[in-house]
Amino acid sequence: MQIAEIFQKLTERFGSQAVRGPHTEMRDPWIEVEANSIRTVCRFLHDDPALEFDALNDLCAVDYLEVDPKKKNPAEPRLEVVYHLYSYSKKHWLKLKVRLSRWQNDTVGRIPELDTVSDIWLIADWHERETYDLMGINFRGHPNLKRILCPEDWVGHPLRKDYDFPLEYHGVRGR
Repeated sequence: MQIAEIFQKLTERFGSQAVRGPHTEMRDPWIEVEANSIRTVCRFLHDDPALEFDALNDLCAVDYLEVDPKKKNPAEPRLEVVYHLYSYSKKHWLKLKVRLSRWQNDTVGRIPELDTVSDIWLIADWHERETYDLMGINFRGHPNLKRILCPEDWVGHPLRKDYDFPLEYHGVRGR
C-alpha cells in the first residue's frame, strides 16, 4: 500500500486534526501525527488487517533547536519523534513524525511527554528508553522508563543541542 492510500485511510479514521500530510516532497515521505493521537494511530496501524504494521524498526528523536531560514517553511524550535514502521506480511513501510515543544508547557527544564507504544511493539521499550535518556522525552505509561546509556545520576539529556556538557563527572575531567 502506498503512503497516499495509508494517509487516506488514517484521515478517514482519525480526521485531519490527528494526521497531516502526506509529506511526499522529500526522498523519504512521512505522515505527521498529532502528539495526543500517536498511541491510537499506532494501535490502528498495527491491528488493521489491511495495514498490519507488525514491526517498529526504529523510534528516535531529532532536535531542531535552530530555525533554518533556508527551508521553505521554517518552523519554530522543536523536537520530533520519528517512528519507522514495516509490515512483513504486506511488504510496505511507513514513517510517522510527531512534533513536540522543546519543553512541556514552555517551562524550561520540564521535558515534553508522549504516550508509549511499548505495548504495541515490544521493541519500543528500548527505543523509548534511549530517546528519554539522550533527548529528554518522557513516554507516559512506559513500564520501565529509566536511563539506558547514561548513569542514573546523570544530569540532563546529552543529545539535545543546547546541552551543556559537564567539565567533570564524579571527579573525572571530561575535557
